[in-house]
Amino acid sequence: MATSIVCLVALCLVSPLLLAGAVHGNPGYGGLFPQFYDHSCPKAKEIVHSVVAQAVARETRMAASLVRLHFHDCFVKGCDASVLLDNSTNIVSEKGSNPNKNSIRGFEVVDEIKVALETACPGTVSCADILALAARDSTILVGGPYWDVPLGRRDSLGASIQGSNNDIPAPNNTLPTIITKFKRLGLNVVDVVALSGGHTIGLSRCTSFRQRLYNQSGNGMADNTLDVSYAAQLRQGCPRSGGDDNLFPLDIVTSTKFDNFYFKNILAGRGLLSSDEVLLTKSAETAALVKAYANDVHLFFQHFAQSMVNMGNISPLTGSQGEIRKNCRRLNNFH
Repeated sequence: MATSIVCLVALCLVSPLLLAGAVHGNPGYGGLFPQFYDHSCPKAKEIVHSVVAQAVARETRMAASLVRLHFHDCFVKGCDASVLLDNSTNIVSEKGSNPNKNSIRGFEVVDEIKVALETACPGTVSCADILALAARDSTILVGGPYWDVPLGRRDSLGASIQGSNNDIPAPNNTLPTIITKFKRLGLNVVDVVALSGGHTIGLSRCTSFRQRLYNQSGNGMADNTLDVSYAAQLRQGCPRSGGDDNLFPLDIVTSTKFDNFYFKNILAGRGLLSSDEVLLTKSAETAALVKAYANDVHLFFQHFAQSMVNMGNISPLTGSQGEIRKNCRRLNNFH
């Protein structure tokens, strides 16, 4: 009984925040609004959806990759497409950072979307907005919720590999560190748990969770919060050394469907990453949300959609700031 009370309390705290977010939708989000391109590029959303749908039909995993691309963009200097820039004379690309190296993907799909948009409406739709729309469309295509994407972001004139290394939550970060990284950007504990639910789709590399299998707390022992048979299964494909890039589903039950099994798995000791498991074991507030989402997929969908809007509104460049890149990989005055 105690658990359900905590649960109710946690959700009561949540609701006003969500409602506040919903109410100041249009003007409150740094000048972003869903109708931004209705006149300048009326087919923009349709074009993005069409290319993303083809990409996800070719490879279901691409849905997770595009959601993650938006996340790794927003957590570094805001949602400004800095993550898409390649190395050049004046730019050290974020693609080479620890969280992104040999891991982040989906750039070719973004290129494809950009080419289609430049053909339809040259110099109009930003790469940052492409990432926000592609993340939403990817979510829908694998069974997740719809949300209206506030638009009007512009593209950065630089990148920050330092920010990418320091600001993106890591699989082995402690829960307080993860929460701090979210709060610095104006996000809250609900956003932490709801957005972690994005791990209902996609794959993770052996190197991201190996320590849980062999040496979780420096004592040569496996993580005792990990289900024993699940751990044995993981060890077969993730040895003590080697196999760093071997891939495993983040949701062992329905890895290609956007649902709430991620949370059910955590309750069963089958969360893959340490950062998944700590949501249950290190805080009553986050544990209450994990249980609530495991019990109610509609609540999870509602919160995930709102948290994606919240994340998409981190420090956008608007008005005359930044530029609208013609090629998402480089600045317009590229030399």
